[in-house]
Amino acid sequence: MSFVRRAATVLAATAALTAGLALPALAHVTIQPGTAEQGGFTKVAFRVPNERDNASTTKIEVTFPADHPLAFVSVKPLPGWEVKVTEGKLPTPVKTEYGELEEAVTKVVWSGGKINPGEFQEFEVSMGQLPKDTDQLLFPTKQTYSNGEVVDWSEAPKADGTEPEHPAPLLKLVPAASSSSHGSATTTTAPAAASASGSPTVGTPVADSSASDGTARLLGGAGLAVGAIGVVIAALALRRRPTT
Repeated sequence: MSFVRRAATVLAATAALTAGLALPALAHVTIQPGTAEQGGFTKVAFRVPNERDNASTTKIEVTFPADHPLAFVSVKPLPGWEVKVTEGKLPTPVKTEYGELEEAVTKVVWSGGKINPGEFQEFEVSMGQLPKDTDQLLFPTKQTYSNGEVVDWSEAPKADGTEPEHPAPLLKLVPAASSSSHGSATTTTAPAAASASGSPTVGTPVADSSASDGTARLLGGAGLAVGAIGVVIAALALRRRPTT
């Protein structure tokens, strides 16, 4: 009996470890894929899971970086949701290869839809030109629930590398590769034509979204749990096998 109890304890510990590995990847608002090339154009999805079991997510508000404004922002329509793109005048015009940028998208808000408990939704945006003088962009996001609760995902990464309690969605930028593809980066071509003022545009992107690294972590954790179960079963079988 003591052997069985020890085996059950090991299995429970393994399951707890698996949950610890998988759940954080799904709990936060994230950008998928999380990497893009500097100087290029990309399509990303803001992945929003509902973390409450007694309320639905009804509004998502994403703030775009003001220190590295993006000249072109295009939002993909999402059935059941209304989208509002807010533009603002920049304190100092930014020079781009398409001309001087005086205004840029400062905020995108999705509302009117619903993400029920146990569900998630992806809000797709095509954007560029991505800056070349930084290796990351933060997109602080507010998630509003049907009970009035607002969760502010706006914390920057900590200096020691640990994750804050409410991390802002982060897009890592890597140097442009010589070939057309670079790892997990998703790059699209520049818009065919820009407005005379270089103002952001709203339209429909054409690229497909990449697979979720969060899903990969979850599947990996599930595989770890199944493996642990197999070890316990094998140990029990050897324990009960009669000796010759």
